Amino acid sequence: MARRRIADQPTSRLALWARRLALFSLTATVLAVIIVRADMLEIRPALATVAGAMSFAMLAMVLALGSFVPIWREGTEGFGRALTAMGIGIALLAYPGYLGFKAYKLPAISDISTDPIEPPAFVEVVRLRERDANPTLYAGLYAAEQQRAAYPDVQPLLVQATPQAAFDAAIALANKRKWRVINARAPIAGRREGYAEAIARTPIMGFRDDVVIRVRTDPDGARIDLRSSSRYGRYDFGANAARIKSFLEDLEEQISDAAPEKVTPAPKKAQPARPAPAKR
Repeated sequence: MARRRIADQPTSRLALWARRLALFSLTATVLAVIIVRADMLEIRPALATVAGAMSFAMLAMVLALGSFVPIWREGTEGFGRALTAMGIGIALLAYPGYLGFKAYKLPAISDISTDPIEPPAFVEVVRLRERDANPTLYAGLYAAEQQRAAYPDVQPLLVQATPQAAFDAAIALANKRKWRVINARAPIAGRREGYAEAIARTPIMGFRDDVVIRVRTDPDGARIDLRSSSRYGRYDFGANAARIKSFLEDLEEQISDAAPEKVTPAPKKAQPARPAPAKR
């Protein structure tokens, strides 16, 4: 008896290409992040690579949606491949979409300072920034007004500690956060303020942002100012303000924990009254 061969169900070519493009965009994005974090690629070519990957991810989602029609009508295979492409596309586009929403809500500034009137100045960072990078000079009063409206809680930190103790705590916290300190100058009472420059990295892409820490004498102890600035781009999506607030909150807690506890003196015992001398 002759055997009848059942033809395999055809697979949707749209679903096949949707998954291929989605995997390609995922691979390109991961490689761009790894290369930037390894300091092998600067931000502009990395962003161009990621932008291209996002375009392929969007195209993969369009093809996946188109493949659902023949899969539903004709019963062709490829539903799993289409779902995979959709999942990868949504995962890759979710974060850029979130950043786009934040850029719409926040002002177009990328340099935040706790003292916008007299912001801490960059010194060593000036020679590290490329010519096409953002300027190291603070943008001025207009940027200060935008910052005050968007981030009213970005304020200097006043602590009841000596400037030297505050400076040492700030440097220790910067090292704990894996910031690369490139310039540090301890304060000297009556002669100079404490000053340090550091390079921080963004959490996902690992782009470099520059930070200045300044410690001055205050009547009640020390005043700590911070400035955080992105090297590229008009928008920082709130990253610099979040970095400053988080750092100062941790620094205040660290200095408070290190301060010696005040011991309340025990009340003095009442001395017995001496008898009045007898009158003669």
